[in-house]
Amino acid sequence: MSVYLDTARRVVATEIEGLSQLAASLGDSFDRAIETILSAQGRIIVSGMGKSGHVGRKIAATLASTGTPAQFVHPAEASHGDLGMVTRADVVMMLSYSGETPELADMIAHTRRFRIPLIGVASRADSTLLRQADVALVLPAAPEACGEGIVPTTSTTMTIALGDALAIALMEHRQFTPEHFRTFHPGGKLGAKLSRVGDLMHRDIPLVAEDAPMTDALLVISQKSFGVTGVTDADGRLSGIITDGDLRRHMQGLLDRRAAEVMTRNPRTVHPDALAEAAVAEMQTRRITSLFVVADDGKPQGLVHIHDFLRSGLV
Repeated sequence: MSVYLDTARRVVATEIEGLSQLAASLGDSFDRAIETILSAQGRIIVSGMGKSGHVGRKIAATLASTGTPAQFVHPAEASHGDLGMVTRADVVMMLSYSGETPELADMIAHTRRFRIPLIGVASRADSTLLRQADVALVLPAAPEACGEGIVPTTSTTMTIALGDALAIALMEHRQFTPEHFRTFHPGGKLGAKLSRVGDLMHRDIPLVAEDAPMTDALLVISQKSFGVTGVTDADGRLSGIITDGDLRRHMQGLLDRRAAEVMTRNPRTVHPDALAEAAVAEMQTRRITSLFVVADDGKPQGLVHIHDFLRSGLV
């Protein structure tokens, strides 16, 4: 076995053991932390120095994206004016493996002075941070993966996992849905997956009546450039579609026919409120390139094409 792989597996195994210890150590203080956060009228202010600060930024971002307003405040900057960001309506979550990080002193004092709830995360229950905290979350004394106890590895992994546990517990309590998540993630591939079909569909769509001659249908197909046209009944409901395949199947005497004679009846459609990911799954399953978007009344509202999802990065 490669010496590098041996090291990698040892590191991962060490951190897994640390996470197992963390899971076993969680108790009433975790519940109190959740209740403290839920009772806040303002935001969760997350803070920490060094590696704890980097972890804190991640925790704040995860909280904010899952329905819990949160902000990271750097403790050194807090001592030079940023304490004004921390109000009596907030809850402060402070991260420090030792619990003795000197740069945290001013923020700790600020929370005590103005009776701002303080959640402390550290490895020593008797540390200054945890003794001052209203809620103390103690990290297990698990060995760091470096083997020397000097590089924050297992400890930072446990802290990230603890932050994730808090965020998900809050998310589930608030019944945070994919639709809510989409509000905070409008961009990128994730945003595209959580977009609604109605947000992406084309509204200027090819449509002909059932009694339209095929010469008109061909003209509409050519003008709209989707390679398909919808066919509507006398009430404006979508009764069928005409695709390239339909044209080939009715090639003989095509121009003498009406749209209703050539169309495929009861085509696959999608609702405008459906998630874009559901529309893509339908296209891939049926091996089709477009779907008409049809509302509850059966009338076509738009059309989505596979190229729209390719451009958005969803496919």
